[in-house]
Amino acid sequence: MIIFSLKEDRRLITEIPDTGFFLPGNKNLCFLVHGLTGTAKEMGSIAQHLNKMGFSVACPLLANHDKSISCLKRTSWQTIYNSIRSEFIKYANDYENIFIAGLSFGALIGIMLTYEFPYKIKALNCFSPTLFFDGWGNPKSRIFLPLAYKTPFKYWTYFKEESPYGIKNQRLRAKIENFYKGAKLFDYSKVHLYGYTVIPVSCMYQNELLAKKVKSILKKIKTPVQLMQARQDDVTSPKNSYYIYNRLSSEEKEIVFLENSYHIITADQERDKVAQITAEFFKKHAD
Repeated sequence: MIIFSLKEDRRLITEIPDTGFFLPGNKNLCFLVHGLTGTAKEMGSIAQHLNKMGFSVACPLLANHDKSISCLKRTSWQTIYNSIRSEFIKYANDYENIFIAGLSFGALIGIMLTYEFPYKIKALNCFSPTLFFDGWGNPKSRIFLPLAYKTPFKYWTYFKEESPYGIKNQRLRAKIENFYKGAKLFDYSKVHLYGYTVIPVSCMYQNELLAKKVKSILKKIKTPVQLMQARQDDVTSPKNSYYIYNRLSSEEKEIVFLENSYHIITADQERDKVAQITAEFFKKHAD
């Protein structure tokens, strides 16, 4: 559903907790990047699994993801990337091996980090990478996005999240729906648990700009890469993973498709499988 509102939230928001986390482990660090308008809790299950296998795990909150929607919708992809880059640099010299895994928009951030720090990052996993919003669950009105991107209306137009919310698991989907359906535009009471209830079109535009940058550097990526995506991804079709795979210069690259999940594979029905496959992939590349 599309929402248009000229209202702005000028409040200084302080009630959204910073869900970023660090789990200490060995000298192998898994650096996780969550999705746009999401929360670090999206990566909680895989983080716990990796940590149990001995890995240290860091997952910072994306820039301004604890602020008002009015602040977030004016945040550029460069601001988000630089905030994650700064967090990455904090750990870069303290670990023998560093691995990156990102979800959706976070997968693109992971590709950018791998491009900038090829000698630091041993392997990369891209979960549900989002170059194109072409999944079956997107509204048909998405075809008008390129027009909205060219106007100021992108700052006042929002996509209201609707079922299935990137989740196939019915219990978890029901919890998300319970919050999303009744939440107002400026309701942040459970953003730290489920992410923002709307996606500003301006944020989708930033995703497109980042995707354009990522497309231009794929051939320069030689790091081992694993792409993981649900065949029934409701937000981004498998075309996204194929596009990246076919343009990487990595000698070692693979696509793993899941048969019982939607977009947020790190929290959905096959999250344990996602964690296990990721851990095995990273462990293979640990010195």
